[in-house]
Parts: sequence; structure tokens; C-alpha cells
Amino acid sequence: MKKALKWIGIVLGVLVLILLLMAVWIQFTPMPSFEVVAPQVTVPVDSLSIARGKKIVEATCVHCHLGEDGKMSGRLFSRATDPFGEMYSANITQHPTKGKMSLYTDGELAYLVRTGINREGRWVGGMMTHANMSDEDLGCMIAYLRSDAGIMQGAEASHPLPAYLDMFIVKALAKFGVFKPTPYDGKPRTAPPVTDQVAYGRYIVHEIYECYGCHSASFETNDPVNPEKSPNYFGGGNKVPDEEFNEIPSRNITPSKTYGIGNWTYDQFFAAVKTGVRPDGSMLGIQMPRYAALDSLEVTAIWAYLQTVPVIDTDPLAAPEKK
Repeated sequence: MKKALKWIGIVLGVLVLILLLMAVWIQFTPMPSFEVVAPQVTVPVDSLSIARGKKIVEATCVHCHLGEDGKMSGRLFSRATDPFGEMYSANITQHPTKGKMSLYTDGELAYLVRTGINREGRWVGGMMTHANMSDEDLGCMIAYLRSDAGIMQGAEASHPLPAYLDMFIVKALAKFGVFKPTPYDGKPRTAPPVTDQVAYGRYIVHEIYECYGCHSASFETNDPVNPEKSPNYFGGGNKVPDEEFNEIPSRNITPSKTYGIGNWTYDQFFAAVKTGVRPDGSMLGIQMPRYAALDSLEVTAIWAYLQTVPVIDTDPLAAPEKK
């Protein structure tokens, strides 16, 4: 019996030592870095392409990067009390030293959008990753970011690095491959033809306007590579903050007739998307952008695709049942 206890003690001691060494490795070795394989990018210069890029940027990038100065100078994105601590979105203006647009090549910027890896090889998260955006739309987006648009002109703002970089749990998740770049094989990406409304709608809600990102269960559990695999896909419930960090669960926009948009008409959907007015005349929350710039082809395609999404008959606004 004593011999058995002795061996149990030795095994437990070895396990504790291994865990201790692992903790030291996690805490005191650098975060993982990744090779930046910048692709060749065709950036158009014509006005129609830049206008297309403007629509994409104003529908996506602006929500996180628009500062109080009216430029893409970045802002406080999460508070110190949030799970991953205080974070600021980056200054992505054309300032010669403080703006990211002046530091990145077109290829590095494209690789960041595709994978979430910045030019230093650090993974900066998947929230702004557009893994399968078409090469053409990506080029238009970069064209607008490089343009003489007022919001892109140089801003002096400088922000600290994210607090999560010093968090043990984040370091552990990164080093064990939980937090990792979005896979990118370097192959060309194309958008479906606009004549295929369902396919084009799927492309838009995934790769351009990222509707599923807010209207699924959580930003943390979304799957940017296979969005349909995101928990509660279009069933809502994700707590989306406004600029003052007030959180409201996103709505169910599946074809559910009880909790979703199954009883809406196309015209009602069109009005909600473009103006923010619901069928009952009430206004959508401030967290929901007003996509006034979308054309009828895009809204029709989004509507067509949403009709194919599996119904989820749950109310994301209802309080969870107590067990």
C-alpha cells in the first residue's frame, strides 16, 4: 500500500511539474507568428469600382473604425470590464506614420482581410475577416481605402495594443491553436452571378455585409469559413453593443412565422433594410445599420437567400429559462 501511494505521489508530482512548465512556456514565450504570403492584387482606379468599394467599406469597416473625428481613426471597441479587456480599433487612415493604409502594401492588406494576419505576422482576430470575398470586390474595397475620400485622410490618433495580448488564457488558446488564422489557399475568389439570386444573396450576407455575424448566436462562435455552421445561424441572440456599449440581442431573421420574418413581405423587408422601419412602424435598434446604399438587386438577392435558411422557432429576446 505504501509503495502504491509512493508511486501515486511521484506521478502526481511529475504531472504538477509538467503543468508548471507548460504554464511558464505559455506565459513567457512569444505569441505565435505566421508567415505573410501577400497575394497579387488588382486594385482598380475607375470611379464605378471606387463607388463599389465605398459601399463595402461604409457597410462594414465604418462600424468599428470610424472615430469621433469623422475619419477612420479608430475608437474604443471594448471596455476593460469586457472578457478580453480594453481594445481599440486601429487607425486605418492614410496618415504617413500612424495610419495603417500608409504602412501596408495592397497584398499585405488583402492577406489581412483574407486571414486575420497583420503585416507583422500576428493574428488580430477573425471579426474583420472576409475569407471568400471575391477578388474583384476586395480590389474595390482597397481602392476606396486608398482613395481621396474624406474619412480616409490622415488622422493623428494612436491607440494602445489590445489588453488581451497579456492575458494568460488568450496566450494559451493561441498557442494551442484555438485562436488561429482563417485558412487561405491563395486561389482566386469569384462572386456568383447576380442572376442566381439565392447564390448571390448567400455571397452578400456572408462575404460583404456579414449579416450572419450579428444575427447568429455569438461573435465568438461564428464560423467565418463555413458561416452556415455558426450556432443559431440567423436565429439571432448575439448581444450586439452600440457605441455606448448598450447590448441588445440580435433578432431572428429566419423564415419563422412566429419569431422571425416568415410573415413579412418583400416590400416590408426592403423598407426595413433601407430605412430601418419595421412592418409595424417601429424603428430597428441603432445597432442595425441603415443600408440605404444597397440597390434593389442586392436586397432582392438577400431576401431570396433568407427564404432558404432553415427555420429557427426561438425568440432571441426571451429570457433564458431557469433550470
